[in-house]
Amino acid sequence: MTSSNNTRPAQPERAGRDPRSAADTYQVGNRVALEHTSDPHTRLRPGDEGTVRRYDADQRVLDVEWDSGSRLSMLLGEGDRVRRLRQAGWQRVLDALREAGAEAGRNAAEWWAQDTIGGRARGDVAATAREVLTEIEAATGRDIDGLPVSDRDDVASGRARYAEHAPPGAPEWEDLTGAQRDQARWAWCDGFDGTVEVGAARQCRIVLHPDGDDRDLRHVYPERVRLGGPGVFAGDWAWAPNGAGEMRIPVGFVGTLVDTWNGWAVFICTREVAEAIVADQQTARDRYRLQLAAEGVTGERLDRIVDESMGRLWFDGDVIVADETRVHDDPDAIERITPDADGRYVVMGRAWTWLPVHPYDCDRIAGHIPDPPSAA
Repeated sequence: MTSSNNTRPAQPERAGRDPRSAADTYQVGNRVALEHTSDPHTRLRPGDEGTVRRYDADQRVLDVEWDSGSRLSMLLGEGDRVRRLRQAGWQRVLDALREAGAEAGRNAAEWWAQDTIGGRARGDVAATAREVLTEIEAATGRDIDGLPVSDRDDVASGRARYAEHAPPGAPEWEDLTGAQRDQARWAWCDGFDGTVEVGAARQCRIVLHPDGDDRDLRHVYPERVRLGGPGVFAGDWAWAPNGAGEMRIPVGFVGTLVDTWNGWAVFICTREVAEAIVADQQTARDRYRLQLAAEGVTGERLDRIVDESMGRLWFDGDVIVADETRVHDDPDAIERITPDADGRYVVMGRAWTWLPVHPYDCDRIAGHIPDPPSAA
């Protein structure tokens, strides 16, 4: 028999058994598994697990919060049986300490970001963010200069954290073995250090990505781009100094690598990205035209020099027209680039020297970088 509340009257003791023996001592927070119950209405089954919330040793009524959501109490004096899950109970203690460390790590990462790459930082925050992110992603196992890290050997702090964060029903610190004290101390440290790195990496990505994208983009780093996979692409000519004199790529273009040509990348992209490539080419032509005009070049000579240096791109409906007749001094050097069945384009794929580039080297990224493939 079982009870769903704690009002059941005391049951007669069984001969030869003390209802308050050590075998029947339960503490709040103990984990138990059902072995048997005679309740005909419950959906609980042998093996179901739960957490002890209260134990009346006199009446031998064990209140359990079952993982399934049931609150059915066990009447141990009338034949209901459970078994303790000692290891699972200790694991719950470690999980609670690890989560407490993780919460502290999240806060520490936020403060670190404000001081190092955020509003209170000085100097080149992008360079700092790039350096820290590179160290985190390298996973060298060594401490990263300036990043908060726990002291795994600080026993006094470990004891204080255990007292504050161990869940109800956990054994006292003094009752732990030496190995358990180490496990408890390191669980908090694991939660702290791991979350600090995750949080710091996220903050670095926000600083480095032109649109503040905090996702992990390692799958599109140049060294990881593979045939059939995504990447960010730019021409080998694209690097230019910014206002601070740093060599940057004004625009990177998202696409899928479909081939290589003399060592250069051939990628396919959406209409949105193709339009950005066409616009970027026109911007480059306009910039070169202004440079020549500032040097005194005018008229037909100005048009000829620009056309001989850079081809013209424009859309004719859904077709991209690439005119490089003056670049190659060939009247037939006109290409019409049509989209595939999915509306995607290979823009000058086997004519221009494209290559995969690092997304954080770009001041702007045209197109949406897909999420990394989920681990199967």
